[in-house]
Amino acid sequence: MGIFGKRRKNREERAAEIVGKVASGKGFYGRTTRAFLGTEDFAKVQQSIGAYQSGHDVQQLLAAGVPTTPVVVVSISDTGRLVNFDPVVDLVLQPPGTTDRITLQTLVSKLRIPRTGDQVLLIADPARPGGYLYAGDGVTP
Repeated sequence: MGIFGKRRKNREERAAEIVGKVASGKGFYGRTTRAFLGTEDFAKVQQSIGAYQSGHDVQQLLAAGVPTTPVVVVSISDTGRLVNFDPVVDLVLQPPGTTDRITLQTLVSKLRIPRTGDQVLLIADPARPGGYLYAGDGVTP
């Protein structure tokens, strides 16, 4: 409780609130960012924020015990974007025993970049039925 009875937000809560406004383009921070960057660069910022937030969501889902799906990396390509110095990449993945392919754009750790032929894990995306989130290689750091 603050001096005047108001609960103050901690730094993480305030930062998450600002990031949400920037990603949505609303509020002072979102409108200012969109005005300074322009449409094309603002879209790239939104994609990077989305990649970061999906990584955070994956950590929460893994902690809750949501089942994972093992897949094999068919190809990987760099998008040229970085989030906290970690690359955002395009992955083409194939579940074992099928010919179906899954295309995914995700943030990966620069210390654990998957290679073609590696097995990685996916989690079903609760926000997008039929979609997946990258869950890493299953090895805890």
